[in-house]
Amino acid sequence: MVKKEPKEAEKKEEKIIIPESEEEIKKEIPILEKEEERRKTKEEREQEARQEELASWKPKTELGDKVRERKIKNIDEILDSGIKILEYQIIDKLIPNLRIELLTIGQAKGKFGGGKRRFWRQTQRKTAEGNVHSFSCMAVIGDDNSHVGIGMGKAKETLPAKEKAIRDAKLNIISVKRGCGSFDCSCSDLHSIPFQVEGKTGSSIMKLKPAPKGTGLVIDAECKKIMKAAGIKDIYSRSFGQTRTKINLAKASFEALKKIKGVKR
Repeated sequence: MVKKEPKEAEKKEEKIIIPESEEEIKKEIPILEKEEERRKTKEEREQEARQEELASWKPKTELGDKVRERKIKNIDEILDSGIKILEYQIIDKLIPNLRIELLTIGQAKGKFGGGKRRFWRQTQRKTAEGNVHSFSCMAVIGDDNSHVGIGMGKAKETLPAKEKAIRDAKLNIISVKRGCGSFDCSCSDLHSIPFQVEGKTGSSIMKLKPAPKGTGLVIDAECKKIMKAAGIKDIYSRSFGQTRTKINLAKASFEALKKIKGVKR
């Protein structure tokens, strides 16, 4: 005979939730805020830092005062008048969504000179105390809508060189006239340039020619970044001279874009 065990009511243990003290809650708040900051992307952090800087910006020029007081609301008003921009905050105020890219102008140390391309070009000078290193950087900014600028920066460390290059690019911004000057395309869209132009820097020469829709950017990889920032989607190009020097090649492309509108700086 199998003895049946008596059925007993299962008692569930109830968990008693003790309310946390105010001090413990205050300690957890900064930890949660740090976790939210980590989740933000690099672009979002840079945009927040830019907005904070603009909020505390005190203009030092008459042009800066007009932009801050919203008397000038369009960057084309400044570029058409030929007034020189001396404060980079003006560009941040008038063009909030900027494309910022770095050009690979340097090369890391590698066997037989085959090092990987990188954004910073490292140089050094001999002194009595030893070798003093410095880093150069080249940046491209644009709004993908006819406005583009390039700049150079040099410093003893990489991040300050990058910041200098971005500031210099904002001060050198220009307006590019787009169009469709190709004989193989009869559209009226602003996808290429209206006519052939040529730019020169050092021994590097860059010729830009209008291309029909769908051609793409037939140009050097680093110069592609300049064309994309200006909003150009189709173009033909031909380069002459020492094209391995990416700094001069990029500047030659920028000089060619300047000639489209006849901007003199």
